[in-house]
Amino acid sequence: MSATPFTDRARVDALDKVRGRTAYAADIPLPRLLHAMTVPATIARGRMTEIGVEAALRVPGVVRVLTPADMPPPPAPAQGTEPPPPMLVAEIAHRGQPVALVLAETLEAAIEGAEAVRADYAAAPFTVSFDDPGAVRTDGEAPTFGDADAALAGAAVRLEAVYVTAANHHNPMELLSTIASWSAGRLTIHEGTQNASRIKHDVARLLRVEPADVDVLSPHVGGGFGQRGEVPRHTAVVALAARLTGRPVKLVLPRHQVFHNSRFRPHVRHSLRLGAEASGRMVSAHYDSLQQNSRAGRYPAAWYHAGPSKAYGIANYRGTCGDIRLDTPGPGQMRAPFEHPAAFAFESAVDELAIALGRDPVALRMANDTAIDPSNGRWLTSRSLNACLAQGAERFGWSGRRAEPGSMTLPDGTRVGWGVAAGIYQAAMHPAVARLRVGADGTTRYASAGHEMGQGMSTAIAQALIRGLRIDPDRLHISLGDTSTAPQHATAGSWGTASSVPVAAAAAERMTAALAELLDGRQVAGNMHQQLARIRRPYLEVEVAMAAPGQGPQHIERMRAGGSAIAGLHGTYPGFTALSYIAHFVEIHVAPRIPLIRVPRVISVAECGRVVSPRTARSQVQGGVVWAIGAALREASEVDPRYGGWLNADIAEYHVPVNADIGRIDVGFIDEPDADANPAGVKGVGEIAMVGVAAALANAVHHATGRRLRALPIRLEQLL
Repeated sequence: MSATPFTDRARVDALDKVRGRTAYAADIPLPRLLHAMTVPATIARGRMTEIGVEAALRVPGVVRVLTPADMPPPPAPAQGTEPPPPMLVAEIAHRGQPVALVLAETLEAAIEGAEAVRADYAAAPFTVSFDDPGAVRTDGEAPTFGDADAALAGAAVRLEAVYVTAANHHNPMELLSTIASWSAGRLTIHEGTQNASRIKHDVARLLRVEPADVDVLSPHVGGGFGQRGEVPRHTAVVALAARLTGRPVKLVLPRHQVFHNSRFRPHVRHSLRLGAEASGRMVSAHYDSLQQNSRAGRYPAAWYHAGPSKAYGIANYRGTCGDIRLDTPGPGQMRAPFEHPAAFAFESAVDELAIALGRDPVALRMANDTAIDPSNGRWLTSRSLNACLAQGAERFGWSGRRAEPGSMTLPDGTRVGWGVAAGIYQAAMHPAVARLRVGADGTTRYASAGHEMGQGMSTAIAQALIRGLRIDPDRLHISLGDTSTAPQHATAGSWGTASSVPVAAAAAERMTAALAELLDGRQVAGNMHQQLARIRRPYLEVEVAMAAPGQGPQHIERMRAGGSAIAGLHGTYPGFTALSYIAHFVEIHVAPRIPLIRVPRVISVAECGRVVSPRTARSQVQGGVVWAIGAALREASEVDPRYGGWLNADIAEYHVPVNADIGRIDVGFIDEPDADANPAGVKGVGEIAMVGVAAALANAVHHATGRRLRALPIRLEQLL
């Protein structure tokens, strides 16, 4: 790919979205469609002993009610693959778990029928918070290297603190939904997902059909953020309902049921000890991450260490981790899932250490730069954290900051605080297959793995194709999230662009070479479409498969078979570590009488390799900053200690930022390709965008008020 920076281009789907033309999963019109509604369990733990559906079946329009008795037996475990989610079962693991599915001619009848279902339970004692008597810690293994104990004992300055991050829910605009239909023994599923391939293979296993007979279509997703990375238990149930009734079935979960039946960011307690020499060089870090998990949850507590163990040149690191097993749904990926909470704790601690050392917070971070990944000894590609800090400090005017807390005020008495924090995130990549067809009729059709969730993947792919091909850009059609057009993989972990753009660029190169071979030296005028038309060739098609650095053909075949083949997990590749970097500078204002916190401006500078789509990359950073402001000042999922469910399971009571909460967010990029990460030199920006913002905001609160607040969200009453 050319080393020339990309020009800004409008989103390729922008006009369709603002005109309401974009169709999401629940928008697909199908004849004879049945509407479905789930029946949630009303206990937090135990067993359903009996279920009565007679009253529901008497509701006009209700066609059928599915219960655990209608479910097929679970499939036998398959070696090397995670088990698919359970369908409807009598064993209750958390409040809100679906125990039945009502099918009706109308949505209203389905809701009324669901409310008429009666279930009896044998309830068991449950535990839903860290402080419950039944909350027991189970330990795991976390990264450890060097001799952190000895280094801490010899450190000139030591810091010890505990930080807490609250449970959070995603709340994308699009609700969880599924439409399933069968035709001639073939199943088609419409669902907004980040993992169409996983749905295809899990549902096939659960319903005992061949994966080749299942198509999953997810061309547009109304926000994912990790919530849609796994297969919901309702998907296979809806598909079974469609098979049993012989009609298409549609389920859209209400917002409160989404809260109770989706993954979430868990409550975490972060215990930190840092040691530094008098010069400011950090020599030791002890970090214990203790998170909320479900009884059988596999969400790894060790992954909170991926950022802190690599962010700075700390040679001695001792990591410990653990789970508190609770009777709640299992936690899961949520934008910067481990890195956002860990960065709040670690970057707050670094700020406290800077104060203890009498050092400027930016200068301390820059003094602890490293060219080597201290966790594994590999060299770091395009290590640009200091460049982000330097550019951000200049743009923010950091040199005008007065260090003393409370020393910066406005004429009306408003206290002003300036804070900084840094973040890193893995530059991962997944094998991908792309199919490209250029037609003599003026059209270009491209299909590959990936899911368009609003992050701008389609636009980034279009940039690569338009740069590499002589085609009509207005007639370029990009197919993503469709298992019938190309093998799919999950879109998560910021490997979307890094996986989709290099293979798109390679497909463009392959097409250019194929056309040149076809022309065989003939001079034919026009663009590619016109050249094909003049030689009477209706179209030209190529397929390209690309693996990540250190991978081979077996990884591509694993992806084709529905498996995962991620490279660069935690940034680690054979021989090197590749990461994205960011620095955030935050200004906050604290009102003089009632200490309301406002955020008038944020400067964020990121290094994510070559910026292929400047507009959507900038939007990603701004969106991540908005979300982090919400996590820092507003968002917390509150559990009900009496009954075990989520108390604030709707947007009315789960508070997210609104326009009035957000000031100016200026974004900058280093925009240099990282040729070691992949041939296109691109790295992800969607996750890194959020990493460190909450810490920068909390550090600014301390700078404005002198109060060190170590728990999120920061509440007004903490500043009274």
